[in-house]
Amino acid sequence: MTLDDEEAAADPSAPIDMLEEYFEAHGWSSERQGDEEIVAHFQGSWTLYELRAVWREEDQVLQFLALPDVRVAADKRAAMYETIGLINEQLWIGHFELWASSGMLLFRHAALLDGEGESVLTLDQAETLVEAAIDECERFYPVFQFVLWADKTPAEAIAAALIETQGEA
Repeated sequence: MTLDDEEAAADPSAPIDMLEEYFEAHGWSSERQGDEEIVAHFQGSWTLYELRAVWREEDQVLQFLALPDVRVAADKRAAMYETIGLINEQLWIGHFELWASSGMLLFRHAALLDGEGESVLTLDQAETLVEAAIDECERFYPVFQFVLWADKTPAEAIAAALIETQGEA
């Protein structure tokens, strides 16, 4: 199903529809949670990601979350908050969070889709939204693992995980 601009402007679930098409085009399993939410799954290099988008029509905001399979135990949370702070300083789009109630790590960002009374998510915007989240999760997953499992400090973990290699092995 492809929405033309007129249909998209009239349909309050159009941003979710576009993401559903994007997920289907990539062969990723997805499930709608009504007109305002969709959940998909993507197997990354390091882990399985849950990708979740929530559309708030009244605000014209599409919130996109990528949840790597990472849970942070209570005794590691202080180090993880420091790690997240150092990482977020480097990001242009979105940010990492740690949900205190569950210890769940996630990447989140939002897109304001209010364009002259229309709330349309273009294919390019959908791709940027999804790929930015996945790229940042993949890039920083080793950092989180070094802090959680190798007992490295946040600075050590970032230095170890983000070294730039030169040449070929």
